[in-house]
Amino acid sequence: MLRQVKPRNARSKRALEKRKPKIVENPKKSLFLRGTSCSQITQDAMGDLYSLRQTLSKRFQKKNAIHPFEDSSSLAFFSEKNDCSLLLFGSSNKKRPHAITFVRTFDYKILDMLEFCLDGDSYRSIAQFKNRDKIPIGMRPLMVFSGTAFESPVPNEFTLAKSLLIDFFRGETSDKIDVEGLRYIVSVTADEPTTSTSSTVPSNSTDPANKPVLRLRVYAIRTRRSGHKLPRVELEEHGPRMDFRLGRVFRADDALQKEAMKQARSPNEERTKKNISTDTMGDKIGRIHLGKIDLSGLQTRKMRGLKRSRDVKDDDDEREGSEGEGQAKQGKAAKRKRKVDV
Repeated sequence: MLRQVKPRNARSKRALEKRKPKIVENPKKSLFLRGTSCSQITQDAMGDLYSLRQTLSKRFQKKNAIHPFEDSSSLAFFSEKNDCSLLLFGSSNKKRPHAITFVRTFDYKILDMLEFCLDGDSYRSIAQFKNRDKIPIGMRPLMVFSGTAFESPVPNEFTLAKSLLIDFFRGETSDKIDVEGLRYIVSVTADEPTTSTSSTVPSNSTDPANKPVLRLRVYAIRTRRSGHKLPRVELEEHGPRMDFRLGRVFRADDALQKEAMKQARSPNEERTKKNISTDTMGDKIGRIHLGKIDLSGLQTRKMRGLKRSRDVKDDDDEREGSEGEGQAKQGKAAKRKRKVDV
């Protein structure tokens, strides 16, 4: 059961009403944290991600002695304190250098976590690209996911990575989008597994070096004159350029996942009534379900079509009648013969 908080005054009541589930949810806010040991490459990468989502993000610079996969209670506290449902925790150690952990919460409880291990050699920040125009703050990106790893019908770490990245870059939801507002593209590509690596690496290996690489690229959209009605679209790499390998995974509990997937009902939506439907002509059709009927006590003797014993009896009567008529004829013939003899 989820924890129910009762307001003590009008101010806390208004604050709780803002956090209640809505038909159209508010855009998810993200919180950037760093651990006690965090490399400069990890800090620069988190700074680039923060710049792409600056309007819906908070960033803390102090060190926090947090180990997400061992004790996540501190992350749940930060999520509730700052009203952020997404957290990015940067850390670095000898075994897992340049690690960025994406954390997603529901009702300020840890829902799922995924560790992205950044490749420090191939990383390029936004400042290293010669961009004539920076992407305006608050723009929503186009997102492209390439690779068979994202198309798995069974949920795995790659489908979880896709879900986390979509939640991170989504921003505000709207029914109408201005084409002029589409200023950049976020492309995530998963390398295809090769036969050499698949034959040498065991299937249950958890080493990030043995997993396919995720390549995150950000491109700015430039429109040029083409001499036609539609402009010519060109892509210019904007940065950052990041290559990840997936590390540790923490999956959601079944009960909490089911609760998080529930959708609120709109007030104008008509409630469906059980066993009542409407056909194509607009007529209302009702379906009645009866209990189990005991057919052993069904009266069948009054049904003419089921009187098999009577039909057999009638055949016997006809056979007996025909035999009696034959005997009567023989008796009459014998009497006539006697009269003639006399």
